[in-house]
Amino acid sequence: MELEGKVAIVTGGGQGIGKGIATYLAELGANIAIVDLNMDTANEVVKEIQGMGRKAIAVKTDVANFEDTQKMAADVVKNLGKIDILVNNAGYVKPEQSLFMEEDVPYWNKVISICYNGVIYCSRSCLQYMIEQKYGKIVSIASDAGRVGQRGQAVYSGAKGAVIAFSKAIAQEVARYGINVNCVSPGATMGPGMEKMPKEIADKIAKSYLFRRLAYPADHANAVAFLVSDKSNYITGQTISVSSGYTMF
Repeated sequence: MELEGKVAIVTGGGQGIGKGIATYLAELGANIAIVDLNMDTANEVVKEIQGMGRKAIAVKTDVANFEDTQKMAADVVKNLGKIDILVNNAGYVKPEQSLFMEEDVPYWNKVISICYNGVIYCSRSCLQYMIEQKYGKIVSIASDAGRVGQRGQAVYSGAKGAVIAFSKAIAQEVARYGINVNCVSPGATMGPGMEKMPKEIADKIAKSYLFRRLAYPADHANAVAFLVSDKSNYITGQTISVSSGYTMF
């Protein structure tokens, strides 16, 4: 899965799954743009990637703001020369679950703006460059909550389901330009969110998976790396669940 000379954008790349994806793509040869709001963590990842001998930049961006994402894409092209890969990883959900009837409009809007609108805005902002060069790989990080629905995360489930449907639709529109669009759908994953969860609950979740453990960011990075490589040139409009068999369809 050689990525030498490719330029990849990873949104929400400063921590968790995004960091795991960004550093692995760099290991495979890609130059990386870390797109995040937290520049402290983003710059730490940039330094780590630069230590591998790759080019890397941090671009402060609110993915829920279309003008921001347009500027971000232009900055990446200016500094790294092109955009070959977009990984829509940025997302938001409260670490604690809450029933739909207990939530409010500002929370719903924040989830939808980041998890769904962010994918639309970043995809649109990067596609113009991918179409021009007649090559590109877009992978959006969905969620198994978007495939089966998750009690206590109703709006998040809806937003991630929308990401999956959106990806299938644009895959059909941009295939003629040599662009592949797919999703990776994680289950529960070790990271900042899970670390805030009581251990007994995390252990209970882990036991519900066939391999009796939570995922690590590297598990998702492996799937993303395949989908953004030329090994996947004949695969588009698909969603790969990386969740120890939690969903099977």
